[in-house]
Amino acid sequence: MEVTIQLDSPDRQLELFGTADGNLRLLRQALGVHVTARQANLMISGKEDGVNKAAEIIDRMQKHLIKRGSLTTSDVTFFLTENQSDEPEEEEQAINVYSHKKLIKGKTPGQKKYIETMLNNDLTFCIGPAGTGKTYLAVAIAVSMLKKKQIRRIVLARPAVEAGEKLGFLPGDLQAKVNPYLRPLFDALEDMMEFAQMKKFMSLDIIEIIPLAFMRGRTLNESAVICDEAQNTSTVQMLMMLTRLGHGSKMIITGDITQIDLEPGQKSGLVEATETLRRIKGIGCVELTQTDIVRHKLVQKIVQAYQKKAEAKSSC
Repeated sequence: MEVTIQLDSPDRQLELFGTADGNLRLLRQALGVHVTARQANLMISGKEDGVNKAAEIIDRMQKHLIKRGSLTTSDVTFFLTENQSDEPEEEEQAINVYSHKKLIKGKTPGQKKYIETMLNNDLTFCIGPAGTGKTYLAVAIAVSMLKKKQIRRIVLARPAVEAGEKLGFLPGDLQAKVNPYLRPLFDALEDMMEFAQMKKFMSLDIIEIIPLAFMRGRTLNESAVICDEAQNTSTVQMLMMLTRLGHGSKMIITGDITQIDLEPGQKSGLVEATETLRRIKGIGCVELTQTDIVRHKLVQKIVQAYQKKAEAKSSC
C-alpha cells in the first residue's frame, strides 16, 4: 500500500523531518514503512496498518509543529507510543487546512458541536445568525477533506436572491452579476489556502463556486457540497439541491432564517427541509445562537437588539 501526503509547510521540512531526517527514520524503524520526500509531498509505502499509522502520526507532527512552533524527537516518540485519544480534546477537533499559519477549530460550544455534527453525518443543516461561523467552518471541513484526499472536489453554491436590488440592474455579464453573491465563499477559501493554489484548483474544477441554479441535473460523487444562504431557497430548489448528493459525498446546508429575502408568503426551503428531515438517521441539524457569534463584539449586540425589537413587535 502507498499513500501520498501533501505537506502543510514545505518551507519547514527540515523541522518536520528532523536533523538528518531523524524523525522520518524513527517512523521507518518503528512502523516498518518506507517514507520518501518528493518536493512538497511525502510518499509512504508498506503494509496497510503501518502506512495508516504513519500517515496519522505525520498529520499529528504537522499540527504540533504549526501550533507549538517546534517539533522534537521526544514529540515524535510520544506520538509513536501513545494513542490519539491521549491528545487533548481541542487538538483532536482542530481542522487542518492548506494554510500553514493556523489550525481552525470551534471557539464556542455551539461551533464545536457543529464541527462534530459535520464530521459524523453525510448531510448537515446549520441555522444561525450572522457571525456564527456557519459558512467558514463548513468550508474548513470541505478543504480539510480535500487535503486528506477523502473527496475529489469541493462544490460551493448560493442562491442568487436579491436583497432589494435586481440582478438585471447590475452592470456586466452573468459572471459579473453573480460574483457579489459568491464573494463570501471566495473570502473563506482565501483564508485557508494560497491564492495561486485556489485559482489552480478552480481552473481544474477541483473547486467550483457557482449559483444554485447551475446545480440542476448534476450528481456529485466524492464531493464536499456546501449550499450557503439556503434560507433563500424555495421548496423546489432545496429538494433539487438535496438530491444532488452522490456516493462518497458530504453535504452541508447553512442559512439564517431571520434574513429571508424571498417573496412575501413564500416558505423557505431551508425551514421546510429541517422540519421534514431532522429525525432521519445520518442527517444532522445544528442551531447556532447569539452566544456563538465570533465576529466583532458589536455584531452580537446588534443581533440581540433586532431580536428584542422583533419579539416586542410580535407580542403587541
